[in-house]
Amino acid sequence: MKIIIGILGVLVLIFAVAQVILAQTTQKIEEYPYVVVEKRDGYEIRRYESRNFTYVSMPKSDYKTNSSRGFRVLAGYIFGDNEANQKIAMTSPVTMDVSESDSMEMMFLIPAEYQMDELPNPSNRNVKFKTVPAKLVAALQFGGWSNDDKIAKHKAELETLLKRDGIQHNGNFSYFGYNPPYEVVNRRNEIIVELEPGQFE
Repeated sequence: MKIIIGILGVLVLIFAVAQVILAQTTQKIEEYPYVVVEKRDGYEIRRYESRNFTYVSMPKSDYKTNSSRGFRVLAGYIFGDNEANQKIAMTSPVTMDVSESDSMEMMFLIPAEYQMDELPNPSNRNVKFKTVPAKLVAALQFGGWSNDDKIAKHKAELETLLKRDGIQHNGNFSYFGYNPPYEVVNRRNEIIVELEPGQFE
């Protein structure tokens, strides 16, 4: 019994150390830059700067299917599935459109060091690029692993909070995921919605 307890203790220690290392690695990843305009009860008002993204469009399905399919295509591109066999650094967050539509997009932020004309051409024709203009958003954060129910719950919660505060949005909701699937602790997820211009000027 003592041997089993000892082995379990070692495994727990290894797991804990691995999670700390993973958390430190995640913190070093370039993130979509923003400034907090105002902190509200339950959410933040943020201003994001204009940045370039690579993206893939897909028919809307459940979260697990879309996240797996989209990530596989975009990760393939940055890991070298392009005409130059060039690797591009991973960024954060992974962005998914969760608005009411028949299709959805997943996007990866392009590292700031690259201009659009410096990016290698993708081998997969479904990989595309675009510039997202600067925008004002409301952001609600939650933890754990995401699924369709959690995303719907927190999306509805953010809508309720914005209605409570009289803040107008355009209905363009997105899900932001910040952690790799094997990172267990301190997971960060967000629901984002673009706000109508002219507010918080």
